[in-house]
Amino acid sequence: WAAQSLGRLGMSASTFDAARWQARRLDEFEWALDQALSLQAPEALLAPMRYAALDGGKRMRPLLLMAAAEAVAGLDTERMDATARQAVLQAACAVECVHVYSLMHDDLPCMDDDAMRRGRPTTHIQYGEAMAMLAGDALQTLAFELLSAPQTGVLPAVQVAWVRTLSQASG
Repeated sequence: WAAQSLGRLGMSASTFDAARWQARRLDEFEWALDQALSLQAPEALLAPMRYAALDGGKRMRPLLLMAAAEAVAGLDTERMDATARQAVLQAACAVECVHVYSLMHDDLPCMDDDAMRRGRPTTHIQYGEAMAMLAGDALQTLAFELLSAPQTGVLPAVQVAWVRTLSQASG
């Protein structure tokens, strides 16, 4: 399967540079996530959302989503048309928003009561428990907004399937 997917992308296992691919996709994803989190919201809510979501991490979920999209499309995201590329990036951002929200809620005192994540204070330590809870909720909501945004150019039936799949997987 992997060899066939690489072949459709015009590559072979011997010419595929995974580190280069990952670095390029991470740059593309980080830009898209920053844009997704540049929304109109009160600063008191937006700051903890950005603090938690833009703090790095391995980004395995968005990378896996982007790799799957490339394998299915037979194109790397750099060669996709703008509409398809935007849809892939929005879906990757949605998956990461759900992941970050789950980490934020897991870190709360009523759960694991973690004080540190990725080498710095958790969101509830930095912004307070109530704001961490609200910011996590807002990230979860943003995920579904990203999947259902009309500007993605994706058929509404496909968007409904995406929303249903993400809600089932994260619920």
